[in-house]
Amino acid sequence: MKRILMNKNKEVLVAEYNEISKFFDYIYEVNDINYAPYILKSFYIENDINDTPFRTNLSEWFKGRGIPSWRDKLDLLLHRLNITAPYELLDKAFGLSLSDQYWLKPDGSNISYDDINFFDNDFDYAEFMEASLSTNSKTITKETSLKTPNNTTDGMLKKAWIIDNGTRYLLKGGYKNEILQPFNEVLASEICKRLGFNHVEYTIDTYKDIVVSKCPCFITKDTELVTCYQIRNDMKRYDNIEDYEEYIKKLEEHNIENAREKVENMFILDYLIMNEDRHLNNFGIIRDVNTLEWLDVAPIFDNGQSLNIEYYDEEELHISGNGRLFYEVKPFDEIIKIVKNLKRIDISKLDGIVEWFDNLLHEYQYLTKMSDKRIERLCILLNRQINKLKDLILNSY
Repeated sequence: MKRILMNKNKEVLVAEYNEISKFFDYIYEVNDINYAPYILKSFYIENDINDTPFRTNLSEWFKGRGIPSWRDKLDLLLHRLNITAPYELLDKAFGLSLSDQYWLKPDGSNISYDDINFFDNDFDYAEFMEASLSTNSKTITKETSLKTPNNTTDGMLKKAWIIDNGTRYLLKGGYKNEILQPFNEVLASEICKRLGFNHVEYTIDTYKDIVVSKCPCFITKDTELVTCYQIRNDMKRYDNIEDYEEYIKKLEEHNIENAREKVENMFILDYLIMNEDRHLNNFGIIRDVNTLEWLDVAPIFDNGQSLNIEYYDEEELHISGNGRLFYEVKPFDEIIKIVKNLKRIDISKLDGIVEWFDNLLHEYQYLTKMSDKRIERLCILLNRQINKLKDLILNSY
């Protein structure tokens, strides 16, 4: 069936869309490649729009909008949604998301973006939220429950978009039987707030006796998130540290103010909380979808995979742990070296945050059943990282 890929009300391209495979079998025309998803830019050849790389990557981009195959307890979620695979959800709500403004318009339809987008129009999220987060849920029965932005959420954690007093919030649980991730998100927010880093604000909430993190959507109906992965695809390829420098250069070329410092702030946070999962799809830039202007570095988000010390022992405090610098897994003590001027950080603003974190973990201990010993070890590790950063600041030039 013929579909028009739209960016808000801007026609991007017209293609034959296979409703069974969810792939684009043929591209009839490209109206404006500049308004296409950024990831497609480097694959576009004007006189050969049906060459394999462009059409294949268009299809892969669209399928990549769906719930990934590695989502925690995916089989249970699919059973509750009464579907066999996540890609079945992709076109139930025109492929709409709360991370950008792309959607598939049926050829010949007079429907407009304003009629259907999830930033302005409410959606029925209750059943999907229960199917995703609840330990005991029935199979979804209402068709409207499958027409939500929850069809296009990435990541391995159980999650659900909801509406609370008109604001779109994302709820995220822990991974498998781990319950630390929501607290790590809130800890990261507190650190960023104290140090003045631009960030997404996370709070703790509960859903049916399950602890979840809650954060507002940081995209508007006039902006989109373009991830580092998409941007890097359009860059020259080097090794990891040179890739990092090229990425900073790319941001500066687009007139993003204090680009290097803002990206450094993210890695400083990762050092403090030992974030193991700073992959290229959980940071990037915010782009204006109307003018295509790069507005700013995206606020820091998705920090849950941190302080994971299930096998941590107090006697092993010398172990630094590993994070990510682009594709390379490196010790945190190496990654922090990319920061040009650590003395700009007023580390005294973190005074008392270990006690604050300890109180937060104990406040919800009746739900998490986290042992006093583990809470103690988490706080020891956080305190260690803060003191290590203090020493680095003191000894830096």
